[in-house]
Amino acid sequence: MTGHRRLWLKGFGLAAGLTIVLATTAVAAAERIKLGVMGGAEEEIAEVARTVAAAKGLDVELVRFSDYVLPNAALEDGELDANAFQHKPYLEAQTAAHGYHIVPIGPTIVEPIGLYSKKITRLDALPAGARIGIPNDPSNSGRALNLLAAKGLIAIGEGKGLVPSLFDITANPRKLQFVELDTALLPRALPDLDAAVITTDHALNGGLDPRKDALAQEPRQNNPYGNFIAVREKDRDKPVFKILVAAYESPEVAAFLESRFKGAILPAW
Repeated sequence: MTGHRRLWLKGFGLAAGLTIVLATTAVAAAERIKLGVMGGAEEEIAEVARTVAAAKGLDVELVRFSDYVLPNAALEDGELDANAFQHKPYLEAQTAAHGYHIVPIGPTIVEPIGLYSKKITRLDALPAGARIGIPNDPSNSGRALNLLAAKGLIAIGEGKGLVPSLFDITANPRKLQFVELDTALLPRALPDLDAAVITTDHALNGGLDPRKDALAQEPRQNNPYGNFIAVREKDRDKPVFKILVAAYESPEVAAFLESRFKGAILPAW
């Protein structure tokens, strides 16, 4: 073997080794975060955002939940880096109850809540004394009552805002009876009720089509219940979260919402 040949091979080996080192370093340098999401439709949306984020150098591990109470507790305790499942009234209620240090950093989706029934097909057919299922957490319970009030089924005292309670009902001309249940249980309980107010994610998980099956729905425009990405307050300015927010507010996610949900779930940005 000539000297030139040996020198070339040494150079090739050095270059190959350098390439391997650089590739390994690039992988090691990739940012990784854990994002809490609710299973079902919201997890599907998060999968699209995760793919977009990966192309920008952010590795997002999705952690699925089925109970609304758990993602904020996990975030506060450091088991998650962020979550994407809630709206402002819910976070405010949870913070008041538990003292969380959690803040929103960017909008994701709007899921208009709706009234559903297996027994009637028109709102005006709701009988006197009907049993109405509503979520048992304060923010979504208030959201349900505001929807019923907007449709003239009940009246709520002035100044109660986004989170009225059953005690704030000032008129109930049809003598509706309210059954408070965990949000995830409402679709399964629907056959035993006259109607129920169900969040869109759980309606979809329960086989309901919000566009066709809802007897009444919140407005889609200027809806105060838009969901967002939340993080611990001390972490709000970390660069990785700018990537995550941009991934959710991407054309890819907007296109997926349109093709997959066709107006049942909308962009909040």
